[in-house]
Order: sequence, then C-alpha cells, then structure tokens
Amino acid sequence: MTLFLDGGVLETPVLDSVPSEAVELFGVTLVGVSATTGVKLLFTAVLVLAVLGLRGAARAVVRRALGGRVADPRRFWARQGLQVLSAVVLVLGVFSIWVTPETDLTTGVGLLSAGLAFALQQVLLSLAAYFVILRGNTFGVGDRVSLGGVRGDVVRLGFLKTTVMEMGQPPSAGSGGADPAGWVHSRQYTGRLVTVTNGVIFDEPVYNYTRDFPYLWEEIALPVPYGADRARAEAVLLAAARDHAVVDDPAAEAALARMRTRYAISDASLEPAVYWRLTDNWLEMSLRFLVPHRGVRAVKDAVTRQVLAGLDEAGIGIASATHDIVGLPPLRIEEPPARRERS
Repeated sequence: MTLFLDGGVLETPVLDSVPSEAVELFGVTLVGVSATTGVKLLFTAVLVLAVLGLRGAARAVVRRALGGRVADPRRFWARQGLQVLSAVVLVLGVFSIWVTPETDLTTGVGLLSAGLAFALQQVLLSLAAYFVILRGNTFGVGDRVSLGGVRGDVVRLGFLKTTVMEMGQPPSAGSGGADPAGWVHSRQYTGRLVTVTNGVIFDEPVYNYTRDFPYLWEEIALPVPYGADRARAEAVLLAAARDHAVVDDPAAEAALARMRTRYAISDASLEPAVYWRLTDNWLEMSLRFLVPHRGVRAVKDAVTRQVLAGLDEAGIGIASATHDIVGLPPLRIEEPPARRERS
C-alpha cells in the first residue's frame, strides 16, 4: 500500500500484511468485515481528520494574512482554492487506501464513480435535463416560460442552468402579496436576470407561452348595474375587442390548426365573446378575447380605455357594492326634566 503525501512516498506494508480473516461478534460472523477492512477504515478516518485539520489551519493563516472584509475577492478565491485542494487530496487518498495492488481495478473505478455520482447528483440531474429540454422541445432561447416559480423570457440555455429575464404577473395570478418579487403587476420585464437549474423540470411543471401556440386568451370582467342597458354594454365590449384583439387572423387560425393535429384538444373559438354571470349586486360581463403572447398589457389597456369611453357615451355606469337600509328603529326625543320644570 502506498500513500502520496506532500510529494513524498509513504510505504504502508501493514495493510497488506494484516490477515483477512472474518470478524466475529458474539459468535456471529460479520459478512464483508475483516481486519484489513478495519485498518482501512481507520486510515480513512485519520486521513479525513488530517485534511480537515490542515484546511482549517490554512484558512486561519489566509484570514490573518489577507485580513480585510469578508466579501474581499481575495479571501473568496483563497477559500475556493483550499476547498478544491482538500477535495482532491481526499479523493486521491481514499482511492489509494481502498485500491491496493491486489484489488481489481474495476472495483476501485466503481467506488470512485459511485462517490462522484453521489456528490454530483444535482449536476448530473441538470445535465440530463438539458438533453431532455432539447430533445423534447420543452423550451428554447426566446420562449416565454414559467420555470421554477420564475416567469419571463429565456435568454440563455446552458448545460446546467437556464437564465430567464424575469417579468411580472397579473394580480390574479399572484400569491396574495406573499411573493415580494411581484412588484410589476403585468407581463412586463422587472429588469432582473434569474438563473434556474435545468433539473427543476423533473420536479415542477413548465409553462410555455410561446411554443406551438403563441397566443393567449385574456378576460376583462365588467360589473354592470341590473337596471342598465345590458345589450348596449355587451356591444361596447365586443366592439373594443374587435378593434384591438386578434380577430380574423390567418396566423392564429393556422397555429390553432397545428395544435389540433398534434394534441387532442377540443374546439376553441378565436372570436371575442361576452359571458354573463349573476351576482348579488350586479351583472358581471366577462369579455374573452385573443391576444399575442407578447404585448398583452398594451392590448388590455387599449380595450379598457375604449370600453370606458363607450360606456360614458351610452350613459352606462359601472356598478359597485351598495347597501339598502330596509328599516329603522323608532326615535323619540324628550326634553330634559329641568327644562320642563322651568317652562
């Protein structure tokens, strides 16, 4: 057995000379455990403790030599160098202890491979996810996606990580204010680049706004008083949608036709529509229309402005919650006793 430490060679014939008889405990023979294995475990423990001790001493020397702030780049790179050096020494030392000349080389390679696979399981998972993303057409650079809790446009796709230009989200899609990152209340850039590991696709769903069908169905809900001209209000909503949404677009119809050939989806109408719903206080009219996957906020803004102008022109107000007082207790006003006596 040979150990390589600090450039020197340390011969350890004790490992090869130790008998390999099986070890018994309370008369029970322990399978796979021998005196040689025990000595190797002892050498491994000593090696780990020695490397950790030397690394701690080296870090203390580096801190004293460099000083400065904790965020000093020199201290950061010094720590990283010590970490890498310690890992290399541990791997080579453990490999040298457990793989002797009498050991089959494939056994050592198998042990080393198993250790690397365990230590780098997240890296291997992300690398495998990279090929799944490419092979399965999950998303690509330029697609608008929701990945790992981040919504935005994919600006870079690497072997291990995906970089997304983050965008906001409508208030209805948020988490009730629990998410501090959603200060932009629409699908527009926040200005932050977010890095997500590729392996997240195996644990969470991926929402793609672009692939196959680059359009979205949007809705605007309008509360209308029951006494208003409901037919005129519906006409105002439909006119605004036809002026600004995607209507009679051959590209949208072709994209929907391609979707039907690839997926088992039901019929979907691309025409604007208004749906009515009864509530306790007003009639809710929901305008449903098609928009491109980009520029949704501008389209909704234009539709909203035209709807408000059309309602004002028609003399139709927007309903709000009201409360009717159906009865009051009787009231009786009496003069103070002193005033009645004076009178």
